[in-house]
Amino acid sequence: MTGAPKTLVLGIGNILWADEGFGVRALEAFHARFEMGEDVTLLDGGTQGLYLVQFVEACDQLLVFDAIDYGLAPGELRVIRDEAVPRFTGAKKMSLHQTGFQEVLSAADLLGRYPKHLALIGVQPQDLEAWGGPLTPPVRAMLAPACEAARAVLEEWGVSCRERTGAAAPLLSNDLDDRAYERRNLGLLTG
Repeated sequence: MTGAPKTLVLGIGNILWADEGFGVRALEAFHARFEMGEDVTLLDGGTQGLYLVQFVEACDQLLVFDAIDYGLAPGELRVIRDEAVPRFTGAKKMSLHQTGFQEVLSAADLLGRYPKHLALIGVQPQDLEAWGGPLTPPVRAMLAPACEAARAVLEEWGVSCRERTGAAAPLLSNDLDDRAYERRNLGLLTG
């Protein structure tokens, strides 16, 4: 190990509920676009709630992708930092994972292992009701800007984000990656 701060890039949400899956899909897009050093872990946190404490307390820097109800127009992207993050992860309960993630941060704090740097890249969802549905167009359009925002935050923290020159190995398995999921379950993509 290099002795550099340990960084966790976490996508949370449920891909089975339309825009609720933004965090996981943004993490997947980030992984497809950028290569990270060995001190960076990319993790699909799904809806694991308190099971994520072990990962959060092991990192020095935490960047989270998620769908957050800011009360804005669908697709609006916000970057929230440090002490403001817990307020937004519990601002308006959209799903069980948000309350769970606020608890994850509290548990890490109680254990004395709260990340030194914390950032939340959140998008305002449009649809959280479509079971098995894809991201809505205004939310899907924010995947690339979310990746850019993540790169900017990470580079500010001293983490190198290198553009990939080839294809990345799949981050998700069992046909849950974005293209396979939509192609097989929704018939939206071809090839």
